[in-house]
Amino acid sequence: MRLILLGPPGAGKGTQAKLISKKYSIPQVSTGDILRMAVAEKTQLGIKAKSFMDKGLLVPDDVVIGIIENRLKDDDSKRGYILDGFPRTTAQADALSKNLKKMGAEIDHVIDIEVEYNELLKRLTGRRTCRKCNEGFHILFNPPKKEWICDKCGGELYQRDDDREETILKRFKVYQEQSAQLKDYYGKNGRFFSIKGTGGVKGVFDRIISILEYDNS
Repeated sequence: MRLILLGPPGAGKGTQAKLISKKYSIPQVSTGDILRMAVAEKTQLGIKAKSFMDKGLLVPDDVVIGIIENRLKDDDSKRGYILDGFPRTTAQADALSKNLKKMGAEIDHVIDIEVEYNELLKRLTGRRTCRKCNEGFHILFNPPKKEWICDKCGGELYQRDDDREETILKRFKVYQEQSAQLKDYYGKNGRFFSIKGTGGVKGVFDRIISILEYDNS
């Protein structure tokens, strides 16, 4: 099973990818994670990616695709994998498709987790992170015992810049533009599905599994 999970920031892609990974024993492939790993391992593509990241620039598509292609060749990906939030653009989707064809593979399902802006705003603006140990909290869903103080280490909690309302609005608009194009791209082959991303983690997970199990039956 080769699956792409799409959705705006805060939709819960990472959480669902972990659950799917556990159920089907296939790896979760997160762009951010594999970029950081490539940089840490000082691979040729990792070094190239770092040169852009150090300047605060987006890593070019060809570098990202190259790193992902290498990751998908690992032994643990032979049974399948979950691409978490990638591709983000039709250019990336096209490059991914070409690379998979060379490997004799193709994407089985693309699932878009839809969440309205007001719900995303509630989820993201409430997030708090510890400056010392990086532990995460949420003022509504997982509040610290003491305001602005980490339960785990006593460090100071803060709100990340990308969790502020003005930043979230920009990210949401960009995602909507990109997502509309990806829906058309993947919708042509009948492998694109949209689900509601509300109703709790289990509710969303059940919707995803119903698609995977029904479509494979």
